[in-house]
Amino acid sequence: MNDPSRVAIFVFDEVEVLDFAGPFEVFGVTGWRTPPQPFDVFLVAADDRRVTARNGLEVIARHTFADCPPIDILVIPGGWGSRTQLARDDVITWVRSTAASAQLTTSVCSGALILAKAGQLRDGPATTHHGAYDELRALDSSINVIEGVKMVDRGGVVTSGGISAGIDMSLGVVARLLGPAIAQETADYMEYDWTPAKVGIH
Repeated sequence: MNDPSRVAIFVFDEVEVLDFAGPFEVFGVTGWRTPPQPFDVFLVAADDRRVTARNGLEVIARHTFADCPPIDILVIPGGWGSRTQLARDDVITWVRSTAASAQLTTSVCSGALILAKAGQLRDGPATTHHGAYDELRALDSSINVIEGVKMVDRGGVVTSGGISAGIDMSLGVVARLLGPAIAQETADYMEYDWTPAKVGIH
C-alpha cells in the first residue's frame, strides 16, 4: 500500500478563503469511496498556526515551517495577504526550498506573486487573478503571463486564475496523477461543473 501524497497548503493572514478551501476540498474528498485516501492534505503556516483569513475567518494550521514534514504537492493561495508575504524573507526562502523538493508546486490567484518572488515562474508561462496580471509581470518580466485561462500547467509548476479557479486546478492535478475518471468522480461528488476542456493547459 502506497503512502498518501502529502498536500501542503500555505495559509497566512488575509488569505482568500476559497483559494485554500477549494483545493483542500478537492484533495480531501478525492478517492473517498475507495480508501485509503490518495492525499493527506493539511494547512501550514509560517510561525503561528492560528491564521485569520479574509473576512475574519479563523483557521488553525496543522504545521508551521518548523515542524512541516516533507511535501509532495505545495499549494500557494492568494488574497490581499499575499502582498505582505512578498516582503517576508522566511516565507520566500521556505517556498523556494520546498518547491525544489516537492513533486509539484501550484498556486491559486495572486499566490503566483509569491511563486514569482521565489523564482519559480522564471522564463515560462503562468497565470493569476485578472487583477494581478500587471503585478506578476512587474515582479519578473521573463514570465509569459497568460490571460483569460483557468490554469497553466508547465510540468512541475501549475498556476491558476482567481479564487474558484483553484478548484479547476486541483481537479486538473488529480486528473494528471490519478486519471480523468477519478477527477470527474471527485467533481461529481462536489457537484462542481468541471471538464478538462475548460482548463487552458500550456
